[in-house]
Amino acid sequence: MFSSSTLGFQHTFDELRRSSEPLAHFADPAAVLDTLHVGCRAPDDKNRLLVALVAAAQSGGAASDCALTLMLLALWPGLDAVRRRSIWRRIGTGDEVASEILARASETIRGLDLRRVNWIAATILRNIERDLIRTRQREDRHQYLRSETDTDDIPIDGGVSQATASPGLLHGDLVRIIGTDADLVIRVAIDGFSQAEVASEMGLSEAATRKRYQRATRRLRDVLQEFR
Repeated sequence: MFSSSTLGFQHTFDELRRSSEPLAHFADPAAVLDTLHVGCRAPDDKNRLLVALVAAAQSGGAASDCALTLMLLALWPGLDAVRRRSIWRRIGTGDEVASEILARASETIRGLDLRRVNWIAATILRNIERDLIRTRQREDRHQYLRSETDTDDIPIDGGVSQATASPGLLHGDLVRIIGTDADLVIRVAIDGFSQAEVASEMGLSEAATRKRYQRATRRLRDVLQEFR
């Protein structure tokens, strides 16, 4: 935020908006961020702004760094949610997780293939969180393999939490019970995403996502009642 408020950054932003039609109507970086965070524009319009920023971030030069900074600030609420979930999963300390997320976000933005991506924010956030989880799982497996602990003392999950050790089994059970909404329930109830975030990720309206989630959880409760 500090770097984006300097006079030099404003001059660079002026160059950026002169070369990018979607950004041309914004007087300053704050106007862009207001639109992306709390503006009333349609999701498609906001996505076009993000596409323009990603393209500029990949172009090189001073404008590239300016666009990258704006992208990080635009994604900040989502990045912070990933940070909180990662700390909850014990992927690392607060400082370690924050540093890793910023590094991965910058790398992902610079290398994103805009020809293969529909929803910019959802794709970047999903990829970062997925990579953090996979890295932690690899580290857990390596630590287990290096361990010389007696086999009788090794926990059933081999040092990996149940939440990450058997996602396939859980997903299969949920599919049998609630069908195609299994992914939706896992993303909200287990991975910790909000229904709004999942709606954006899956290309659904928030109202449709909310109805499907409520229907699926009702079905789960009904099934669980049968086993009491």
